[in-house]
Amino acid sequence: MTDICQTYAPVRRFSRLSLLRRAGAAAVALVALSGAAPFAFAPAPQADLNRIYRVNTATGEMGACQYGLKEGTIGVTFCFPAGEGAGPQALGEYGLVGSNHTRESGVFRVNYRTGEISSCYVFNTHVVCTPQLSAAGTPGPSTGQPGGQPQTGVSNGNNAVQPPTTPAQ
Repeated sequence: MTDICQTYAPVRRFSRLSLLRRAGAAAVALVALSGAAPFAFAPAPQADLNRIYRVNTATGEMGACQYGLKEGTIGVTFCFPAGEGAGPQALGEYGLVGSNHTRESGVFRVNYRTGEISSCYVFNTHVVCTPQLSAAGTPGPSTGQPGGQPQTGVSNGNNAVQPPTTPAQ
């Protein structure tokens, strides 16, 4: 009498070399996937601006692109690379948050691990960002302030700090 398991479910045997090859292929795939740079995207809140911001969720590096008209074509995409303060930051978990202010052309870059926030916007031909601060108004671990003084206010891009202003509504 034949064993029913042998008849309906043949046992598949793998050689040691075959198993090593499969494990090696899995390891290569894992390394390749871990090197991928995931991005997050957010549109500018400004109602009449067709700009979208991009952030590398691991490094915080920023960029932006927008559509423009060009005679004789269907249009062109203009992209703005990272400028001052918008390059790679300390490793973290970054995202983008837009304000609900319909005249605002920038977005906030947030680090979900540290709570740091900075404002990013297009200035001339680059995306620039203010220094990262924690929500409590103190510099986070990646942005030290000389003398240990907490930074308040906003940067105007020239490393000068001015008191925050509230726009007239």
